[in-house]
Amino acid sequence: MSHLKVYQYPKCSTCRNAVKWLQAHGHELELQHIVEQPPLAEELSELIDKSGLELKKFFNTSGEVYKELGLKDKLPGMNRDEQIRLLASNGKLIKRPIVTDGKQVTVGFKDEQYQNIWG
Repeated sequence: MSHLKVYQYPKCSTCRNAVKWLQAHGHELELQHIVEQPPLAEELSELIDKSGLELKKFFNTSGEVYKELGLKDKLPGMNRDEQIRLLASNGKLIKRPIVTDGKQVTVGFKDEQYQNIWG
């Protein structure tokens, strides 16, 4: 199939399911540990643009760090660059997995979405 880059956290069951799905569908994967090596701000900006999604969809809103930092209330007051720098500063803030082939980008794992884009 194709070569995909997957930003993932190995302990995350959603990430493991996504990787398993992609491998089962014949994709060659380049795995990047999103916590040990979070994407750079420039990389994130490009991923966000290519995804067509709102920036807020890239935040792991159910994560502990997001809640500890009170980001639900703080994000609306931050501009795009500030939000992207914040995401790049801590991989646990980023919704995962992020999958890209350099043209398309998906965030999270939904079987139907993967079937449409990576199937």
